[in-house]
Amino acid sequence: MMDVLGALRLDELSHGLANLPMFPYFDMAHYVVSVMALREQPGALEVSRVSPLACWFSSMLFCFGGAVLSGIMLAEPPVAPLTNSTSVLLASVVWYLVFYCPMDLVYCCAALLPLRLVLSGMKEVTRTWKVLGGVTQAHGKYKDSLLVMIAIGWAKGAGGGLISNFEQLVRGVWKPETNELLKMSYPTKITLIGAVLFALQQTHYLPLQKHHLMLLYTIFTVVNKSRMMLTGSSVSPFAAVESAVYKTLFAGYSPYAALTGEVQESCTDAGTTSRTSSSAKTKESSGNGAAGKRTPAPPVEGQSNSLKAKQESENAGTADCKKSN
Repeated sequence: MMDVLGALRLDELSHGLANLPMFPYFDMAHYVVSVMALREQPGALEVSRVSPLACWFSSMLFCFGGAVLSGIMLAEPPVAPLTNSTSVLLASVVWYLVFYCPMDLVYCCAALLPLRLVLSGMKEVTRTWKVLGGVTQAHGKYKDSLLVMIAIGWAKGAGGGLISNFEQLVRGVWKPETNELLKMSYPTKITLIGAVLFALQQTHYLPLQKHHLMLLYTIFTVVNKSRMMLTGSSVSPFAAVESAVYKTLFAGYSPYAALTGEVQESCTDAGTTSRTSSSAKTKESSGNGAAGKRTPAPPVEGQSNSLKAKQESENAGTADCKKSN
């Protein structure tokens, strides 16, 4: 791999990328894209008018969520990222301009596709540094724990998405079905892959120099993010691999599938029979009720004549009794 990179004259580029400072330009791009993502959430603009403090706090979670989550996992103060006054001030200025700039100039300009492509690409560069920083930080405390390094690198690179449910609570929204662990978004997936790669490289299981891996990972994330934005596609490039792995490892044939199908069919038949009998009983009861309420049929002409004659004879007998008395 080193020979290939040397032949392509990318070794110097990888060293230059590894020594590239993130502050202030790349950090500012990260803040702009993060705050714009918050503004585009449903109901975020209403919250910004009703409670600017809640909106500001949500913006800080979007901007520093990874550092906050990784600090909690390492038993460090979660407010430690906010001690950098310069970064907090820069993020606060970006938040104010995105939400409250006159005539909405900042958001409208940043939302233009060419500029947004550049800002998103710069944000992907910061993702590499965040993942690598988390893995390195965990390696300094837990040298032999590959799982911890992956978890901390993942949390630091995609913490804003992993704590999205808490951030939604700040805005008065509760949507547990949007949990990133239930349905991962593309940034969460690509950050997890980066955390695995950098952790393997840190523990020398991956025979690759750190700056070379940084260059390859950054190029992949930037190019793929640009492709998704230009094509308007949200399909992950790993969709085919994910589907194959899922069908192979987690959706295999179960020996209880036939029994489960029989139980479901019997339950379905029983439910259908009960519904049929209940509907028949309902129809019968409604028919009886209608019959009970039905008016009696008028008597036949012969029956009416005999009844009249009987009544006349009874009246005549009553009159005779009165006369004899």
